[in-house]
Amino acid sequence: MRYAIFSDIHSNLEALNAVLKDLQDQNIDAYFCCGDIVGYGADPSRCINRIREIGAISVAGNHDWAVCGKSQHMRLNALARESILWTASVISKEERDFLLGLELVFRNNDFVLVHGTLHAPEAFHYLLSFFHVQRTLSLLDEPVCFIGHSHIQEIFVQKENKIDHLKTYSFHLEPDCKYLVNVGSVGQPRDRDPNAAYCVYDTETKMIDLKRVSYDIKKTQNKIMAVNLPKALASRLLLGI
Repeated sequence: MRYAIFSDIHSNLEALNAVLKDLQDQNIDAYFCCGDIVGYGADPSRCINRIREIGAISVAGNHDWAVCGKSQHMRLNALARESILWTASVISKEERDFLLGLELVFRNNDFVLVHGTLHAPEAFHYLLSFFHVQRTLSLLDEPVCFIGHSHIQEIFVQKENKIDHLKTYSFHLEPDCKYLVNVGSVGQPRDRDPNAAYCVYDTETKMIDLKRVSYDIKKTQNKIMAVNLPKALASRLLLGI
């Protein structure tokens, strides 16, 4: 099987469509999303519907749950809160119910999907410390766990009791190892590379490739400004922050 795995679309339709177009010739069998379909951007409904059209399995992100009132949006920063309130006002009941129904964790025989961490996934912790990396890997029975949330692509590997931070974007899964892969963000990367991020996992070759693709950032920025969302949500896209 060849899986396309992505995260943190954040209502950025241009970025999502660019990723899906880039995947068209890669023989993808199934699509998966690590959460935060909505928030920040100007196309929440169209992004939700696009995810449903391709039959992608998605887990819940903190923005997804905040929009439908399942978690406290007041814990988010001011920019996030404003976009959450706007998003909640423009999506339909059916779209809200879709977000409400997203589970926190997805598992199959090949991998695990979660937005933040496997321990207390409902808390949406950022995996930015060795403590959180270690805790999540300790709960992992499958060979690999895919996450998002921090909007930064990175890979950790555990062999026996040693955990390393891999400095690569294409690698082969080794036997007796466990992997933690942050697939980055489709709609709002924060590693100073504005290109949309995603991942492809081939279960037969055991290869994982983290990829980037460009999209029409100016068009996305104009949409954000047109609906009177904060200007910072538009300007940060070009900087990748």
